Amino acid sequence: MTQSDFLKVVLPFKDKVFRLAKRLLISTDEAEDAVQELYLKLWKNKEKISDYKNVEAFAITMTKNYCFDRLKSKQAHNLSLIHSNYQEKRTSLEKNIEYKDSVTQVHELIEMLPKQQKIIIQLRDIEQYNFDEISEIVDMNPTAIRVALSRARKTIREALIKQHSYGVN
Repeated sequence: MTQSDFLKVVLPFKDKVFRLAKRLLISTDEAEDAVQELYLKLWKNKEKISDYKNVEAFAITMTKNYCFDRLKSKQAHNLSLIHSNYQEKRTSLEKNIEYKDSVTQVHELIEMLPKQQKIIIQLRDIEQYNFDEISEIVDMNPTAIRVALSRARKTIREALIKQHSYGVN
């Protein structure tokens, strides 16, 4: 496989891989390292890439596993929380701050979810994968994925309602 062919296969999903790594590792630097490591492994095994029926799902799975390994390692203690990827045009300063606060709250709530739910919500709601693709990545049946997704969304929704009601019912 030539370098050009390799790039045609792996570049279309590079942003998805990065976003998943950033979601799991939080740190942009750590996520960039994860993506670099993934592409290095894919390059070393470029002759075998054509054997996979879904290279993107394989790459996402590799990224997920690498990130989990990093989080388990001793170096994980210094990862920091940085979320600044939401921008709204032509809104008042107050509205802009309110939107950023809401986005930050949702990101924080997603981080508090169990690991499986966090991955599923990232893949479905952020990366827009279908249930069959998610099933292949996380090795669960689509029904279990729907249940986990529903529970994750419900947890986030209830937490947001609780935060926004300020204790008033």
